[in-house]
Amino acid sequence: MIQPITAPSNNSIVALLNDTASLSSMANTTANETFDGEDHLIVPAPVIPDYGPRYDWNQNMQSHILGAYFYGYLITSLPAGPLAERYGPQRLIGYSFLLCAIVTALFPLFAAIDVWTVIAGRFLIGLLSGCVYPTLHNVISRWIPPNEKSKAVACIAGGSTFGTVITWPFAGLLTEHFGWVYAFYVPALLSALIGGIWFWLIADSPSEHKTITKEERDLIEASFGNTVSKTKAKPPLLSVVTSLPFIALVLSHYSSFWGLNFFVTQAPKFINEVLGFNLTNAGFLSSLPYLARMFSGFIFGYIGDWLRRRELMAVTTLPHFLPGAFLIALPFIAQDPIVTVSCIVACLGFNGASTITNLVNAQDLAPNFAATLYGMMNFLATTAGFLAPMTVAFFTKEKNTMEEWKYVFLLTAGFYIVSGVFFVIFGSGKVQKWNEIKERTTVETVEPEDRSVKL
Repeated sequence: MIQPITAPSNNSIVALLNDTASLSSMANTTANETFDGEDHLIVPAPVIPDYGPRYDWNQNMQSHILGAYFYGYLITSLPAGPLAERYGPQRLIGYSFLLCAIVTALFPLFAAIDVWTVIAGRFLIGLLSGCVYPTLHNVISRWIPPNEKSKAVACIAGGSTFGTVITWPFAGLLTEHFGWVYAFYVPALLSALIGGIWFWLIADSPSEHKTITKEERDLIEASFGNTVSKTKAKPPLLSVVTSLPFIALVLSHYSSFWGLNFFVTQAPKFINEVLGFNLTNAGFLSSLPYLARMFSGFIFGYIGDWLRRRELMAVTTLPHFLPGAFLIALPFIAQDPIVTVSCIVACLGFNGASTITNLVNAQDLAPNFAATLYGMMNFLATTAGFLAPMTVAFFTKEKNTMEEWKYVFLLTAGFYIVSGVFFVIFGSGKVQKWNEIKERTTVETVEPEDRSVKL
């Protein structure tokens, strides 16, 4: 999302060059350059494109604007799963899309009112967005056959990554040609359109869909066997939090999310400040890691379904070790820009293996409560978005050199490897006992026969 940037002063930028000897070397000055009475060169202020209103928001305030989203996101990650399981996913996601569209369209107005209104808007967007991913896992548990769930998760993760890759240049084009307000209006319109399509096409379950064929509905419902219940029940939280397979899943998800946040937020800083490479204008090069993660997610999704059909769930943890291996090697081989970018691309590429481990394993453990499980582990994993930058700041506060960054890379590699080992030992691809829901039985009361004799 494009944020209004700080406007420069309205005063002209005047450069007084007292060294008159240097003026003779500037024969090709533009016609706009003038000299004052003392032969001082007056450089006119650079022309600032008029993209719309500009606001004087300092770096600290901009950080509050960006961070407000994650605070709202955290709040709704936990209750979203139980709400979807209780009331159905269609309305929860659909209204999230529509309300996000309204709030996004109001951002130019928020900016005109006050910066704290913008912060409140960002918080509200996060609040609405936090329920989407846990609820999507409820959709998967109700609609997608078990042997196809990795591909479905890959589509969700790939779509999110693809949206990130295209949104930045798309918003930039809108800003450049129409003004920054349209970088809010057009995405808001698209979000509203998607919300309408969602309500039109999606139902809470196959049995509630209006246009599905009987053959397709029977095929989907039969694929679940007795693992998915139509009875609504509260998740057995005590059994969940004490389950070793779920603990292994949480650790795996946290390490994957830590690595993802680390690469997204800190890798550019490392390349720019430590290695001295400027990748700011290399748009395609900067998008390579995200594209690698998207495409590898699809590839691993197909591999995961193949392994799941052969009950080889433990093997799917192997790709989690590869990002750790690349991170260990990175400080020692990152002396060339091509090698460095290639290493980062490989790390995020193999991070796409999460489509066959932590992003789908909640579906394996408890299809009835997959949304609740994902909401719990996503709530914890989101804290990596705050802690990863703090960790980098802690290790690099004295010096910002390769020696200090080496410890950051090794710590992140340790997260990957330790969680991978724990998942190999305690992880599971089997439905857990606490997934079972006791079906409610209704006993019809029979009225006793009236044997009295009426006179």
